[in-house]
Amino acid sequence: MLKNPSSKYQPFRLVSLPNRQWPTRHLTQAPLWCSVDLRDGNQALAVPMNVSQKLEMFDALVKCGFKEIEVGFPSASNTEFNFNRRLIEENRIPEDVTIQCLVQAREDLIEKTVESLLGAKKVVIHMYNSTSPAQRKYVFGKTKEEIIAIAIKGAQMIKDRLHRLESTGTEVTLQYSPESFSATEVEFAKEISEAVMDVWQPTPQKKMILNLPDTVEVAMPNVYADQIEWICTNIKNRESLIISLHTHNDRGTGTAATELGLLAGADRVEGTLFGNGERTGNLDIVQVAMNLYMHGISPGLDFSDMNGLIRMYEHTTGMTVPPRQPYAGELVFTAFSGSHQDAIKKGLTGYEEHKTIWDVPYLTIDPNDIGREYHEVIRVNSQSGKGGVAYLLESEFGIELPKDMQREFGPIANNLVDTLGREVKAAELRAMFWKEYIERETPFSLHHFHADGVDGVFTCRSSLVKNGQEIGITGTGNGPIAAFVQALIQDGGAQPFEVVSYREQSLEAGSEANAISYIQIKLKDGKTVWGAGVDTNIELASIKAVISAVNRAS
Repeated sequence: MLKNPSSKYQPFRLVSLPNRQWPTRHLTQAPLWCSVDLRDGNQALAVPMNVSQKLEMFDALVKCGFKEIEVGFPSASNTEFNFNRRLIEENRIPEDVTIQCLVQAREDLIEKTVESLLGAKKVVIHMYNSTSPAQRKYVFGKTKEEIIAIAIKGAQMIKDRLHRLESTGTEVTLQYSPESFSATEVEFAKEISEAVMDVWQPTPQKKMILNLPDTVEVAMPNVYADQIEWICTNIKNRESLIISLHTHNDRGTGTAATELGLLAGADRVEGTLFGNGERTGNLDIVQVAMNLYMHGISPGLDFSDMNGLIRMYEHTTGMTVPPRQPYAGELVFTAFSGSHQDAIKKGLTGYEEHKTIWDVPYLTIDPNDIGREYHEVIRVNSQSGKGGVAYLLESEFGIELPKDMQREFGPIANNLVDTLGREVKAAELRAMFWKEYIERETPFSLHHFHADGVDGVFTCRSSLVKNGQEIGITGTGNGPIAAFVQALIQDGGAQPFEVVSYREQSLEAGSEANAISYIQIKLKDGKTVWGAGVDTNIELASIKAVISAVNRAS
């Protein structure tokens, strides 16, 4: 890299807009959406989609609720042309869906595009030509006037052919893009757009789409917003236009540029699922839609089955959705940090209790709204704390650890996970818990237990295996557990302790269900230790929990 990059690179020229309004506006409704997955997304693939894959994606886009879908560049290849014909001839396009086709301002390409659309009900013909200084200078070697002439000629050629579509009942909307708008002087973008408008003669009743693409991000997103507001403010007959955005992600700010562009006055957004597109990609239309959703604005698109949409996308494009992709990635609803896990758990509990406005820490939306499960929210690795461990045990196995026991087992589990050096699954955590508490059988293990009582005085008669040898123990107390504790200390030789906390729960439903007991004991030196026991008999589960705690204390 250069020590002085200014010797090679220059900042983009700012737009003079002293009275800009977009910074103080806020969005209240969704824009019109147009998917360009089948055209802009497809052309960016190393192996473009075949017709069957494009049909699969088209159906998925319709299911999501897209009402405008750019289906391709029919003049580019037979595959593209044939795809259009199949959509139309096999009646695959719903009545309320408009298909859009891209075409350069060239007569032979325009002719083939019109042929590909014959018989369709609702279409957008999207014409473009490049307008930036670099394109004018290096690619075309033409002046501004010559570039405008290309646009005018193309617009007229399309207009001359409209009767072939409209005479058979096709509803046609015209769209123009000054391609590379983001790098074009706003004054020239306005001039060439108005020249096309003069040919097409849009009205408030029959609007044309003026698409202003951030073809290559060359400035911060606020500059793009200024460009959009400048056009919206200065172009003639604004009421006859649908201002459309089409952003790319070269600077990593495609979503920001789109949202600011909407604040600046745009009506429509073009983008792709998960940002597939050339170079660093197109706008991820899922992100902008879900950003609106999380603010309580209905996006008009349905991503309830996000996992199914991802499977379709990866199957048809050969691309993958990154694990950190907003809303869609595998890890976006996970938390490895212990403090995050604890906050999420408490937030989810609060929401389930009150069902008020969503306000769960670290989760911008309810994962369930897009087909995700709560058990995916919290995962455990060496960075996790007691909250994540407790959440997984409870959500996967119904093991509801008492708070103090969470504080005891959390560090134990964390140390074990740390030695593994990786994420662990819920089943592995359960195995750790079982080994630490349930399967503790030294120095004591229970062989037989019996207790009965009269007038609140219970007598316990039990046999234990202590260090490999069976012994009998007897004790009395105000309950079975108290009687067993006295027997264990008096006859079993356990160090003196008292039970300070006790909880029990059922792990399954039914008469043969296992119960689990949690018992905390306190030793003479003040140290507290937890134990746990499992049995179909709740009384035996409690006795096993006492033995577990004593074994762990020793």
